[in-house]
Amino acid sequence: MDNYGDIINLPHHVSTKHPQMSMLGRAAQFAPFAALAGYEKAIEEARKKQEEEIRRRNAPVDESGDNSI
Repeated sequence: MDNYGDIINLPHHVSTKHPQMSMLGRAAQFAPFAALAGYEKAIEEARKKQEEEIRRRNAPVDESGDNSI
């Protein structure tokens, strides 16, 4: 407490320029939010594409010589 001994007992500062924020406004600052909106959807789409590619690569090969698709 030696570091703050000169200010620890001072009264709390109240701004004369800015109105005090409401409790609702203060709570909203700490509310959870979706920082990465759409991230889950993008991950799911990438997973589906990757699974489709794996299925395509692991599909049996037609060895009859017909290479047409």
